[in-house]
Amino acid sequence: MNIPFLKKKDNTPEKIFEAEVTTSKDIIAPASVKIQTGYLEMGGRLAKSFFVFSYPRYLSAAWLSSAINLDVPMDISIHIHPVDTGFVLKQLRRKVTEIQSELIEKEDKGLVRDPELETGFQDLEGLRDRLMTAQEKMFKFGLYITIYGETEEELRKIETTLRSIFESRLIYIKPALYQQKEGFNSCLPYGKDLIGVHTSMNTEPLSSTFPFVSFDLSSNEGVLYGINRHNNSLILFDRFSLENANEVLFAKSGSGKSYAVKLEVLRQLMTGTDVIILDPENEYKTLSSAVGGSFFNISLGSENHINPFDLATPREDEKPEDVLRSNIINLVGLMRIMLGGLSAEEDAVMDRAISETYAAKDIRVDSNPATWAANIPLMEDLEQVLGGMEGAESLVRRLRKFTKGTYENFFNKPTNIALDNKLITFGIRDMEEGLRPMAMYIIMRYIWNKVRSELKKRILVIDEAWWIMQSEDGASFLYGIAKRARKYYLGVTTITQDVGDFMKSQYGRPIITNSSIQILMKQSPATIDLVKKSFNLTSQEKNLLLETEVGEGIFFAGQKHVAIKVVASPAEHEIITTSPEELLRKKTVEEYKDKADTTNG
Repeated sequence: MNIPFLKKKDNTPEKIFEAEVTTSKDIIAPASVKIQTGYLEMGGRLAKSFFVFSYPRYLSAAWLSSAINLDVPMDISIHIHPVDTGFVLKQLRRKVTEIQSELIEKEDKGLVRDPELETGFQDLEGLRDRLMTAQEKMFKFGLYITIYGETEEELRKIETTLRSIFESRLIYIKPALYQQKEGFNSCLPYGKDLIGVHTSMNTEPLSSTFPFVSFDLSSNEGVLYGINRHNNSLILFDRFSLENANEVLFAKSGSGKSYAVKLEVLRQLMTGTDVIILDPENEYKTLSSAVGGSFFNISLGSENHINPFDLATPREDEKPEDVLRSNIINLVGLMRIMLGGLSAEEDAVMDRAISETYAAKDIRVDSNPATWAANIPLMEDLEQVLGGMEGAESLVRRLRKFTKGTYENFFNKPTNIALDNKLITFGIRDMEEGLRPMAMYIIMRYIWNKVRSELKKRILVIDEAWWIMQSEDGASFLYGIAKRARKYYLGVTTITQDVGDFMKSQYGRPIITNSSIQILMKQSPATIDLVKKSFNLTSQEKNLLLETEVGEGIFFAGQKHVAIKVVASPAEHEIITTSPEELLRKKTVEEYKDKADTTNG
């Protein structure tokens, strides 16, 4: 029976309220795309595409690396289309015939020779020969660049930078006006050349566009710093070949910074360079013993003394009054550190007192510098002079603890050491923590006086430099040495694990900029942003320094920088290792051998 009001049930699923499935395209794609004449706007971010339309006659190797190494986001697309050699030879033959006819015509008319035509004729003939012998091939080459920015102003700045880089090499770029969509897609990894702006190139100039270029820091002179992790080449470098021989090394504890410096010291000694080390933790004592160097333990109870009043022997090109004046200024700086700061009045009194202390020992600007060494005053002489000056009572009281009692043994004794060895190490581990900045300042002054007195190829290593950077006078003195070191054939190596404290000083950045070699090893997440800003690192380099292994990092030499891995030979490793596990194992083996020898005896 057919009942008309009963309809057959519809099994078609209801789709009105169903949501579409989200795909990867929906996640990747921007919320909106707006195509303008000169740029694209994608989800609030701007993109602008360019093409290269003109090249010079010659292209240098790695000419594209300057643009690639810019610290700005960009996409670079290279499109290379092979061209049939037979077709190219036919075109070249016709072009050569035209130029040759023009040259003959000019010659018949007695016109002045045209160097441009002659050069073009020679180039075409040379290219024909190489194509005929299959030494070269021809290609159509297209180079497109897409830059990104938040604003049109940012795009203009990046464009200006790009233009200056390329135009300095006689290479010219244009924005893809009304073709920004095609330009953007041409730079995506689709392999599609939608702009089609090509330049004919043969194999030789085309090879110069190869974008993957790593710096090579190998030279015929210098020492081996490590392995170039980009291409496994050797980083052989002579720090004295740069505008200055200074070096800074920043790394967190346990990253291998002392290991790297010891290795460099060992290798520099082999090249005949003298090395002086300021060692806060006595880490270099084993190295010093292994190479026959001199190790001076500096502490309140030590037998090694340095007199703060020591003077440098003036060289032939120096005036005695300049040497004496500089020494007095540095001594006033030392007194600020020792006495916990000086007021403006106390500063003037101290300056006059030090001058009178020297004068009392017949050390004046008009006296004979040859007699200075025999008459050097002590700290107690300064105390005596201050005692007779009006308004110096507070200075005398504060100075007395350095001339009497426990401190006297270090601050009030004549110098009894000499820098007559290839390797000199000053260990201050046993010096009280509060006195370390003073001890480092005094030692650095003594070293600087000796460096100024005799011109020799030297390296001064200052480990844990943040100690001396704690005071403004200490930081200023270290900066002064770094700035003037080149004049005295000296290279200063500054090492620190506390980047924050180092950079707090106003002299932190100038010391870095006055160091031609900079080595960064593993960094702490707490200071990596400061390091990135100070050394202008890219995001990739920042991540590398956070994740790198012990003994690895980034090596900067002038304008070049590479990823480095420090590598030592087994013999070198035995001398320089500071691993507690290895040292304990070595000690155990030696004790076992001694015990076996005693038993056998």
